[in-house]
Amino acid sequence: MFKRVFLIVLDSVGCGALPDAEEYGDTGANTLLHISENISDFNLPNMVQCGLANIVDLKNKKNKGPVTGIYGKMAEQSKGKDTTSGHWEISGAIVRDPFPTYPDGFPEDLLDQFMEATGVTGYLGNTVASGTEIIKELGEDHLKTGYPIVYTSADSVFQIAAHEEVIPIEKQYAICEKTRGILKGKHNIGRVIARPFIGKPGNFTRTERRKDYAVTPPDGILTHVVSQAGKEVIGVGKIEDIFNNKGITRSFHTGNNTDGISKIGELIRDTSFSGLVFANLVDFDMLYGHRRDVQGYYDALKEFDNALGEYIKSLKKGDALFVTADHGNDPAFTGTDHTREYIPLLGTGPDLKQNIDLGIRKSFADLGQTVAEMLGVGKLKNGVSFLKNIIKK
Repeated sequence: MFKRVFLIVLDSVGCGALPDAEEYGDTGANTLLHISENISDFNLPNMVQCGLANIVDLKNKKNKGPVTGIYGKMAEQSKGKDTTSGHWEISGAIVRDPFPTYPDGFPEDLLDQFMEATGVTGYLGNTVASGTEIIKELGEDHLKTGYPIVYTSADSVFQIAAHEEVIPIEKQYAICEKTRGILKGKHNIGRVIARPFIGKPGNFTRTERRKDYAVTPPDGILTHVVSQAGKEVIGVGKIEDIFNNKGITRSFHTGNNTDGISKIGELIRDTSFSGLVFANLVDFDMLYGHRRDVQGYYDALKEFDNALGEYIKSLKKGDALFVTADHGNDPAFTGTDHTREYIPLLGTGPDLKQNIDLGIRKSFADLGQTVAEMLGVGKLKNGVSFLKNIIKK
């Protein structure tokens, strides 16, 4: 029915606390609302045209006007509020048992396995920390000892930071791959993340050669069924990492939002392929949500919104484009953690109806199920398609 679907995840752009947010300490969180309340000239005209102001009470009179897209919001059935579970659920796999987290650091027995598997003779850190702060704190010791810096966050992550001149980047990746190999059973951590940095004490900078090593998702997810049907599945950003390359036929591992936004535009203009473009724009979360930077978060939203207007103009018959998220990360909220929120669902395309309210979907998987039906590749294990509600007769 459709030749191409573009599925764009704005990492952490939530739109209101879920009913169970209290269990996660996130009562009252609302990423988009709180940004709009704190930015006097908040204005995202292209997302508003798709229906954004119909799902979030944006605090600005500019955010009004005719709606030409479809809109709604989606609740998460998976346990947790992280990148992996969010993307997997969009793709039809609901995570019933949350990936483990380590608020007190990793246990000694696990770190002993880490050293044995990787060959490192020591480590620094082993705490919950901000990635930028921990290299400020321990970077100089790392230069002296050569030990990698090991840390985690409120997410299910095993992060390994190292200076590129102390541990070359390929060796850093090898350490992460070996670490991924030991994380099983009760320590089935969602992602191992290489966090390379450069510079000198007092001026360390993380590079764009970050790499994630995720748990392999099950068969039958969206990327898998689309590629099994002989269609392209093109990952943009960290999609290849989140899905451990499951079903990905081509990938563009971008360095930042600007790079990813540009690549999405190129792919929309390239009409030579059919299938799914699955993109993640991570800067909202990594650079602005965790750092509680409201202005930076808004500026990133504005950059995407400007591009969205061009995307819409470039869509052809047989194309559909969806904008969503994977969890929240309210930059006006307390702490530095993700927030348990609904995610927005915005859609547009020449073959879709205009101004259609999809209400509150019970699962992120409804979007994946709809995309699978659009591309004619069969059904996923979870989710309810809303295609009949949005397609032009």
